[in-house]
Amino acid sequence: MPSPIFHPRDPLHGITLENLLNQLVARYGWDEMGRRIPIRCFQFDPSVKSSLTFLRKTPWARQKVEAWFIADLAQK
Repeated sequence: MPSPIFHPRDPLHGITLENLLNQLVARYGWDEMGRRIPIRCFQFDPSVKSSLTFLRKTPWARQKVEAWFIADLAQK
């Protein structure tokens, strides 16, 4: 899958929540994600499906995950 084109005003432009989550899981794993953002869907029996459901319904948690992803992009 080609990487999305960088958009100066919205670093998440063209990146779905599922893609974002899959990239973080691949890079850090569920253990590190649960340590950094202590929510049940990352700590106990984690899956992409359960995490997507929770993050779509919980704006504060989604903001934390998106902010972490953006910070991670800036480090690359």
